[in-house]
Amino acid sequence: MNFVQRLERAWAAADTLLCVGLDPDPARLPKNLAAASHPLFEFGRAIVDATADLVCAFKPQIAYYAAARAEDQLEMTIAHIRRHHPGIPVILDAKRADIGSTAEMYAKEAFERYQADAVTVNPYLGFDALAPFLAHADKGVIVLCRTSNPGAREVQDLDSKGRKLYEVIAEKAARDWNANGNVLLVVGATYPEELARIRAIVGDMPILVPGVGAQGGDVAAVVANGATAAGTGLIISSSRAVLYAGLGADYAEATRSAAQKLRDEINLCRKTKSA
Repeated sequence: MNFVQRLERAWAAADTLLCVGLDPDPARLPKNLAAASHPLFEFGRAIVDATADLVCAFKPQIAYYAAARAEDQLEMTIAHIRRHHPGIPVILDAKRADIGSTAEMYAKEAFERYQADAVTVNPYLGFDALAPFLAHADKGVIVLCRTSNPGAREVQDLDSKGRKLYEVIAEKAARDWNANGNVLLVVGATYPEELARIRAIVGDMPILVPGVGAQGGDVAAVVANGATAAGTGLIISSSRAVLYAGLGADYAEATRSAAQKLRDEINLCRKTKSA
């Protein structure tokens, strides 16, 4: 079973398009974890267990673990998901790409060391930098296309023979890079009009949509502009707004409440669009 098939099963199993991003900032962890030997893991494990029935994927961001010299806790977190919630895909948010053998090592890192089901990659080095990732036909390769940050326009809106650069990336991803059916795109929730244009270019290709919550992305606009005719096609990711919904000893319960509210909002928007 490849990544897209696993994702489709997860969409259906829990009737959800929600993805929870795991961005554990040591400075924001609940005080009761201060003495824990593996605080990032303990935090992530509680979040995962509290929200597993509400999500279609988990998305750990490698930088938060690496900056804290806690890559082992990232491995532990993914292993916990594998053991206790095996139906939920794991997306390693790493935005990797490089040339030659270095790209091969990044692919090995994502798929062998961390055992991720998918990884985010940067397309701006071209196809040869993505090829080592794409060669893992059962894994998802999620290509940055239209990112959620305000500065995205500086590069991604550049003209390329009458089209925006992000539109060129979307077309290449769908037409040239997807031989194994394992390519997805990243499109920020903060750019709903661009999301609609990208959906028109790539058809039913799944799209990872970060930026809902703390970055201000609008759920209704995301669903209206990005969902497929089947009401799926999206991995709508929220990190900080869900992770830090509560900072006390009951943080996991607060996170679950925030995740459930967001999941229900997404589903209401899906029903509205299909009506």
